Amino acid sequence: MLKEGSRDELSTEELKKVLGEIAQIGPEAMVVLTGGEPLLRKDIEELARHATSKGLMVVVGSNGLLLTPERIEKLKNAGVAGVGLSVDSLDPDWHDAFRGRKGAWIKTMASIDACVAAGMPFQIHFSATDETADEIDDMVTFARNAGAMVLNVFFMVCTGRGEKYSDISPEKYEAVLRRVAEAARSEKKLMVRAKCAPHFKRIAMEMDPNWPITSAHGYDAGGCIAATRYARITPNGNVTPCPYMENSVGSVREKSFSEIWETAPVLNELRAPKLEGRCGACEFQKLCGGCRARPLARDGNMMGEDFLCNYEPQGGAIIDPIGPVAGAMKWSKDAETHIARIPGFVRRMVRRRAEDYVRAEGRSEVTSDDLTLLAKRKFGDAGPPAFARNLGGGAGKGDAK
Repeated sequence: MLKEGSRDELSTEELKKVLGEIAQIGPEAMVVLTGGEPLLRKDIEELARHATSKGLMVVVGSNGLLLTPERIEKLKNAGVAGVGLSVDSLDPDWHDAFRGRKGAWIKTMASIDACVAAGMPFQIHFSATDETADEIDDMVTFARNAGAMVLNVFFMVCTGRGEKYSDISPEKYEAVLRRVAEAARSEKKLMVRAKCAPHFKRIAMEMDPNWPITSAHGYDAGGCIAATRYARITPNGNVTPCPYMENSVGSVREKSFSEIWETAPVLNELRAPKLEGRCGACEFQKLCGGCRARPLARDGNMMGEDFLCNYEPQGGAIIDPIGPVAGAMKWSKDAETHIARIPGFVRRMVRRRAEDYVRAEGRSEVTSDDLTLLAKRKFGDAGPPAFARNLGGGAGKGDAK
């Protein structure tokens, strides 16, 4: 890798073209500019500005080393709606060793402080491994006290390493997911989500069948969205179903993103999966479906069973998710003004929850009072954190692609 990036990376103009293509098929989509380290690109603000001009919502995923107060202001001015910051451990030495750079932890902490000072919404990204799984409770406390809006707990899929295909054991995986589910249910000042962990839905349903956090109730926490609402575009233009799948389904240098998204056989296979092994026999196969990247990495079989899951199917009927509710929901002018103040990367979920609530009440219009009531239910009488309440409007809502 060259200091300025690989010679075959997409140029600024090529990326602008791709962003335009994404906007055509998903005019309110979320674009995540990540890496590697996206802030190494000198045109990142130009790309963010172009994306937001097309109606896309832009967030940046960073290790925080280059996220100075000055850079945050540039990103805000370019329309960036929020940033995700990787915190690999609360042990500075472990974090630095994982990042391969002494002093990385201190710089990441400084970037968090800079986001708070600038009013830039941010998420903490924590990857649970066998070495760090026991930090989950402390990480929840840290993210809450730091002022993060979201704690995303990731579960990595190792690729290209030959003999190892996961950084966590099935036992710790299950234990961490249960703790994440408990935190997601109990936290009042922090949204806690599992990422790349479809089994979260099973655990949530086992914990409380009526808890509206599984896709059966319209919320995708923990679930795999590869090929349905997400795809990765690599620096050189290859499209893959997710960051952990290295199988290219096409190049945006050869076809438009929309053509790849709509016609690539692998993407369409993932949208109607024919699962094998325990996944194919599991009653949670539609809610969960397992991770497709893990069996692909280990066995070259994208539809094989997810070996990190230790659940044994019970032979019950397959649980069907509740599909989208028909009928458009109206939003009053004051409600639209209210939701515009909510940071972009959680706005879509708030909108959906509000509509579900109003629909259950037998009404057809969401008001600002409804949003206030739901906020009190989630955060108590104090409402959401002040910096979240006071943020101005910005980019639109939408799914991640």
